[in-house]
Amino acid sequence: MTMAKIIVQNTPISVLSLEEQDYISLTDMASAKEGDSRATDVIKTWIRNSYTIEFLGTWEIIHNPDFKVVEFDHFRKSAGLPSFVQVHIPSM
Repeated sequence: MTMAKIIVQNTPISVLSLEEQDYISLTDMASAKEGDSRATDVIKTWIRNSYTIEFLGTWEIIHNPDFKVVEFDHFRKSAGLPSFVQVHIPSM
């Protein structure tokens, strides 16, 4: 695992490389756009968006052979509704 920074429009963005895959920091991007104090709100709003949920579901269907489409359908149908809230999943 390696960590690096790239510069995007004069903003440092963290990039984590793990098992030949690169992951960029959404938090760094949100902080650059809205400031550190609003970054969490930006990400929560984005992840609740129905278009984001559709994109993530499509990506999982293409790349994850173990993806549970039936279970995902609940999230897809609820996305964007006021009752659709973030569930905290503790880290292992």
